[in-house]
Amino acid sequence: MFDRRQFILAGTALLALAAVPVASLAQDAKPVSGGVLTWGVETDPATLNPQLNGQDKTKLLLRNAYESLLARTADGGYVPWLATGYEISKDGKTYTFKLRSDVTFTDGQKFDAKAVVANFEKLRDPAYSTSVSAGPVARIAELKAVDDHTVSFTLKAIYAPFLDYVAGLEILSPAAFSSSQIKSGGPEIAGTGPFILKRYVKGQEIQFEKNPAYAWAPSTAAHQGPAYLDQVTYRFLPESSVRTGALTSGQLDVIEGISGNDAALFKENPDFTYRTALNTGTPYSLFLNVTWGPTRDVKVRKALLASLDIDKVLQAVYRGERTRAWGITSPIDPQFYDKSIEKTYGADAEIANGLLDDAGWKDRDAEGFRVKDGKRLTIEVVQAQATVRDQRDVLLQALQAQARQVAGIDLAINYVDAGTYTERRKTGQFGSIANSNTPTDAIDIEYHYLPLDKGGTINYSRASAPELAAWLSEAASTLDQKKRFEIYTKLQRFAIVEEAYAIPLYEPEDQIAAASHVKGISFRPFKQLPESAYDIWKSE
Repeated sequence: MFDRRQFILAGTALLALAAVPVASLAQDAKPVSGGVLTWGVETDPATLNPQLNGQDKTKLLLRNAYESLLARTADGGYVPWLATGYEISKDGKTYTFKLRSDVTFTDGQKFDAKAVVANFEKLRDPAYSTSVSAGPVARIAELKAVDDHTVSFTLKAIYAPFLDYVAGLEILSPAAFSSSQIKSGGPEIAGTGPFILKRYVKGQEIQFEKNPAYAWAPSTAAHQGPAYLDQVTYRFLPESSVRTGALTSGQLDVIEGISGNDAALFKENPDFTYRTALNTGTPYSLFLNVTWGPTRDVKVRKALLASLDIDKVLQAVYRGERTRAWGITSPIDPQFYDKSIEKTYGADAEIANGLLDDAGWKDRDAEGFRVKDGKRLTIEVVQAQATVRDQRDVLLQALQAQARQVAGIDLAINYVDAGTYTERRKTGQFGSIANSNTPTDAIDIEYHYLPLDKGGTINYSRASAPELAAWLSEAASTLDQKKRFEIYTKLQRFAIVEEAYAIPLYEPEDQIAAASHVKGISFRPFKQLPESAYDIWKSE
């Protein structure tokens, strides 16, 4: 017997409240088909395989070609997409999905239960997915195609975030796993989306063309049938000022990633529209390594936390256009965010300096940095070049200056390539890594705070306190939402206030500016990342 969860199909798109001004809705009432769109984006993908890509900024691109079993609604619910429905067994361990029978991958292969099974079997193989194989897919005890259009997942034990994970995974054509492009992604890696990836020139642009056979948009979309646009080209322009200039001069139709200084150019300007939305998941934070260097000492970690006036820094860097972070997850997810942590720490020079004195860092060198046993108090912040966006380099420099001025701490910022970043993470030889991430249903909390070998794929603090694993196990093994909230509340206060494993900086958000002739731009319901180009059209 199953405890059936029914779907109610929505007739209109559920969009983030900040996404569409009321005035634009009337103008968007009569979409037209055809045309091409050119969009300036900040980040060049490290890989075009959506299952292996951890860059939130590139999900905007890949969303065009790759789709999931279910779509989310604005309140966090689920509606059909590639699946028509799902059931959860009464014991909470078996998830059964009914699949659409009319979906075809863009390489001509049929979407069916065997295709879904092939995807998850590959994800469980570390040779393909590396650390992903230790995540939620490791919870699966049995995976099978019940019939051509039914697939079931039986878990080893109750795992509350599983529906969020399995429902949101992008499904690839089974033929993709035999391609030489499977790790890098590319035109050979087919999906089921409204657009087909046709061309990619690294560092320059990526091009998608309409999928004329597309006919299975979720009810959260604004229309059904093929996309309006014939073609979408995303140009990689890492400099914010270059993107802004290209839009205002008419070289681009749309841009994302607008600096705080440039936002005023588009707000209240009738020639453009300007939209923003906060993301779900983990804030952009400094994760402090508890196993290497000075940050092994909790007094040093808490001193750095107290030395930073993050509100002042954000105002200076972003001109009031970003939202201060306080916890381990986003405030737009009230199921897991406890706002009582706000204003309970930070910006106290007396506490910062007292902690460092107590930790033995009493002396200063000629440049004013604290020293002990002849060594400077240096915390190396490792930042992957691939995730330097949204003026984060400027933000880190401002924090660096503040830590030195207030407490004599040397934040040494080191920007590294992908290979070096991977090696440093593997060896654990770093003081801090700066990171944010967007997975929902507390999956991202697990990624950051489970042990490294138990699913903590981005546990940059390398924290292994037994309390963390115990709380996360308890939260994952219950479907009681109130109990889960209480557990994450304890974990949040422990991780930030008591142990200073991380210093939350700001809530990641997306900003989109577009010429006024571009219609239908939106953010995904719930996660609030930019939606694909499926509903976008251009007026004459």
